[in-house]
Amino acid sequence: VQLQASGGGLVQTGGSLRLSCAVSGRTFSSKTMGWFRQAPGKEREFVASLSANGISTIYADSVRGRFAISRDNAKSSLYLQMNSLKPEDTAVYFCASGIGRAAQWRSSQYNYWGQGTQVTVSS
Repeated sequence: VQLQASGGGLVQTGGSLRLSCAVSGRTFSSKTMGWFRQAPGKEREFVASLSANGISTIYADSVRGRFAISRDNAKSSLYLQMNSLKPEDTAVYFCASGIGRAAQWRSSQYNYWGQGTQVTVSS
């Protein structure tokens, strides 16, 4: 199973980025998917999750209303639209494939992880 995250970069405060995650090697449409991030010197934290059927979502309080998670099961791809970016959003962002079908915020509920893509928001 491989997860390849892309789309990170350098953006100014208030800007937008769209992250993508291409998944291969498993039945993408049957698993929940999520995004996590890790800032320098900090632990990895949950960002957003989307159920296998694309209906149920969970967002961290810090990103709710600014970020939107989506998926295209036909393309085995996960997305994270990030708007109104802040310097505190700076981190390496990881996509992850879950164990079950329901949206999950616990990292222990994910068994496959991508390599991460760097997002840097300048002030």
